[in-house]
Amino acid sequence: MPKSTIALCPCDSTRIHAHGFDPATGILALQFKAKGGAPGHVYHYSGVTPEVYAELQAAPSLGKFFGERINAKDDAGALKYPFTKMVPDEAAPA
Repeated sequence: MPKSTIALCPCDSTRIHAHGFDPATGILALQFKAKGGAPGHVYHYSGVTPEVYAELQAAPSLGKFFGERINAKDDAGALKYPFTKMVPDEAAPA
């Protein structure tokens, strides 16, 4: 597993601990919450546009937005935004 180099910003969500975005590569980084709300694994989602990231940030529910828009499948049944699980980062926000 590769290590994440995208800075993460903590957020107020029951499912997502922190998020970040690299507009140069179109990579969305999401750190999910583990059991008990502790920081969990970080995943990188490729092919995300700055507009979709802005919509995520403005969404009333980040977890719902993730489920409906990021973790969605296209018409052929493939993930709309393929992902990579990253190596845990000790510097991730607590």
